[in-house]
Amino acid sequence: MSQKTYKIGEVADITGLKPFVLRFWETEFPQLVPVRTKKGQRLYTDEHLTLLSTIKTLLYEEKLTIDGARRRLAGPGREASVLRQVYDELRDIRRLLGDGDTARPGAA
Repeated sequence: MSQKTYKIGEVADITGLKPFVLRFWETEFPQLVPVRTKKGQRLYTDEHLTLLSTIKTLLYEEKLTIDGARRRLAGPGREASVLRQVYDELRDIRRLLGDGDTARPGAA
């Protein structure tokens, strides 16, 4: 069975990214290489959508530069480090929520 593919307009709708951003990111991130039809139309897979979501998070939420995001994606153990970072952030949030009722040092 063949894998589901998406045209650039569909990917733009799904990700909330403009088509020109998708085309630009193809030039900046070597992992992002959509399949091309005989007519040159880009076809993205679910793996591409996952990668685009990761890139979007790195650039827009973590405020990394393109070079920083590229290095993070190329780094060893990328999946493990991302999962660890998410886990650490969730732990910190839970700690903050749990500590919301305690008095802070120096507070009257």
